[in-house]
Amino acid sequence: MRLNGSDILINCLLEQDVNTVFGYPGGAILNVYDALYKRSDEIRHILTAHEQGASHAADGYARSTGKVGVCLATSGPGATNLTTGIATAYMDSSPVVFITCNVNSNLIGRDSFQEVDIVGCTLPVTKCNYVVHDVNNLADTIREAFAVAKSGRPGPVLIDIQKNVTAAETEYEFKNVSEHFNFGKLAKLRERNHPSIYSPEPDLNSIDELVRMLEESERPLLICGGGVVRARADREFRELASKLDSPVAITVMGGGAFPGNSDLKTGMIGMHGSQASNMACDACDLLVAVGCRFSDRVTLNPDSFASQAKIVQIDIDASEIDKNIKSDLHIIGDAKKILKLLLERIKFKKDNTLWKNYVFSFKVETEYDDPEDGQFTPKEILSAAADVLPKRTIVTTDVGQHQMWAIQHFKFSYPGQLITSGGFGTMGFGLGAAIGAQIGNPDRTVLHVTGDGSFRMNCNELATEQYYKLPIITLVFNNSCLGMVRQWQHLIYHERYSQTTLDRGPDFAKLAEAYGLHGRKVTDAEELRKILKQTKNTRSDGKGWVIDCQINIDEMVRPMVGGNSHIANFMID
Repeated sequence: MRLNGSDILINCLLEQDVNTVFGYPGGAILNVYDALYKRSDEIRHILTAHEQGASHAADGYARSTGKVGVCLATSGPGATNLTTGIATAYMDSSPVVFITCNVNSNLIGRDSFQEVDIVGCTLPVTKCNYVVHDVNNLADTIREAFAVAKSGRPGPVLIDIQKNVTAAETEYEFKNVSEHFNFGKLAKLRERNHPSIYSPEPDLNSIDELVRMLEESERPLLICGGGVVRARADREFRELASKLDSPVAITVMGGGAFPGNSDLKTGMIGMHGSQASNMACDACDLLVAVGCRFSDRVTLNPDSFASQAKIVQIDIDASEIDKNIKSDLHIIGDAKKILKLLLERIKFKKDNTLWKNYVFSFKVETEYDDPEDGQFTPKEILSAAADVLPKRTIVTTDVGQHQMWAIQHFKFSYPGQLITSGGFGTMGFGLGAAIGAQIGNPDRTVLHVTGDGSFRMNCNELATEQYYKLPIITLVFNNSCLGMVRQWQHLIYHERYSQTTLDRGPDFAKLAEAYGLHGRKVTDAEELRKILKQTKNTRSDGKGWVIDCQINIDEMVRPMVGGNSHIANFMID
């Protein structure tokens, strides 16, 4: 059949089983929105308050559902407003296809109204990107983009379509998602240095060598990274830990891939890692990291990291091997496949009681003093949420102290339950991500954990939450400051609190009410529990909640190890 570019785009989305997109219209993309209007019974469009909110919502949708997220924006500022969300998805390996439309081909390079080279802007933070000049190439470009986004190490892909292409016509044939793309074409993309287009076949000799190392080890430590979440390899990882009777440390991105209530879990590892995790890392004789890129927040000082151990790195992306930490053995491939092959070869079951007794002689969670002046501790807030809300509640976070507290004290139990910006550290990520997670999981409770600094950045998305009747619960850890930065100023900069005190509005409870949502301010755990119970009773009315939790301005994330320090050298414990 003969269709114009806009109708081809919509049909290609339907080929990919896309039924939800997030975005914001503008002049250059109007043809696409007109086509979308005519197919609104097949594809639901979520209009956010800002393009950045749309980018985070598509990301949250992807992480929570395991599907590819889709985000639309117009040219110029519409496109550039996506860049923070694109970088966030890139750093955390989240599969999102971003579709922008640019000015007409004859206006490119003339500094036309709302013209920008969005491909040039996003080249460093996309897995792959495309410019479509010719309508005849549009369908295959879209199909390839989806294949790239979800294959190998997932990640964001951007397609920039010139406006005249959306109006031009060509022949189009609908193709099923299972048959429409030949992955052999991706060989050319490998030549263009796009990492992890394929899922490499694991080296069996290396797996056999790892089995030997595991059998000989007396002090093993497993690190559960974000790759376990992305591969949905949680069952295999849990079985491996059980067979080895090994302590398990969790990275920020690994939350949910190993049961939070397991007796083998040591807690988070790294800068704000638990004493148990960091001390185990320092004393283990074999460290096996699955889907972990050994970022600076995990390793701190690479020269002294796990200095007594043989280090094994399992990752789908060859470019991550030995990038930050030199490994003694590495296996490249899909985490789920590698773990299955490993489990088939392990014919022993270990008892590491003595080693575990040593590791768990150190604290797994932070202990708090009794609260003062009616304010309550982060653990009290999160314990109340965990006790009252359903066990499978999806939790999104912004970035800062509240993020670390949530990961330390909330017991995540399945992949996609924790949605946080780990690599890029994007303040303002959480509410958009919560919107995407709630849209993708309408029957689940979604909890958005944020701080007063992060929440200010994108609280305009409360309008989106209200309009689409999304019963999201926002917990604001309100300490009237940029808490994490202030903590560094306290510990390192001799209490010179330069521009981190937020002694200003708004009143978050009243702000919520202004948007037509429920708003409350609380100062103790008992009151918080009562309000959280109310959220369950009012869920059916589709009105979200903003709960402003007053905490002490000097509350800190503990433990903490300074940057580039030895992992067991705690500044505060």
